[in-house]
Amino acid sequence: MRPESTVCPSLVAWGNAWLAGHVGLDEAADHVEAAGGPAVAGDVPLRKYLANLRADGLRELRLALPAPGDPLGLSGPAALNSAAVDAGQAAIAVLDDRNLGLVPAPDLRGSSYVGVRLEAYDSGPVRHDLPTLSEAERELSEAMRSATDALSSVEGPMQARPSAVERRGGELAPGYPARAHRVATLAARLTTALRLADERGLTSGQIAARAAALRELDRAVRRALVAAHHAIFEPIRD
Repeated sequence: MRPESTVCPSLVAWGNAWLAGHVGLDEAADHVEAAGGPAVAGDVPLRKYLANLRADGLRELRLALPAPGDPLGLSGPAALNSAAVDAGQAAIAVLDDRNLGLVPAPDLRGSSYVGVRLEAYDSGPVRHDLPTLSEAERELSEAMRSATDALSSVEGPMQARPSAVERRGGELAPGYPARAHRVATLAARLTTALRLADERGLTSGQIAARAAALRELDRAVRRALVAAHHAIFEPIRD
């Protein structure tokens, strides 16, 4: 899958809303499949697979948005980490007796078929060093200020304004606090801005300065998205 795909964020947000009783299974699966097309795990359709996981003790879903050198949300083993970094994402299914890492890949069962295949891997324990929503929001604000200061002296080509479709990816599900919706929406818009960053017409020094600023902003954006998708587990303080 391309890193900007929203399959795992949608699976985590709507899967947790379903587990918490805010939406039904069909509604949750519909939102996941709207992000990437019909989804299967192995040869099992998404709805049946989620129902089977719940019967096996599924308690929650966690989001991983790793990048090379930054395994955000992952705790191994190596096979899961490698696949998730390649995909740019994973969903960690937390069961009573084990954890599973679900990594999306294109489902290529036919020349005209467009869908998602979730590959399941054994996963390590839930990471407890991830930021809370308030921490991630503060880090994101600081990274935005630092990036603005760093980029203000780096002139480059104008970027296209993101369309409504390009901004998708920040939508959370019912049951999430308002602050989480706000942070996720901002982070998704910044993700689009990062994707549209253009280095044409810049000197090597300007490219290096822009790359350093955008790297820090990318890290803060991914941490904010993970925190927002986990905020359903935090006490509501809005």
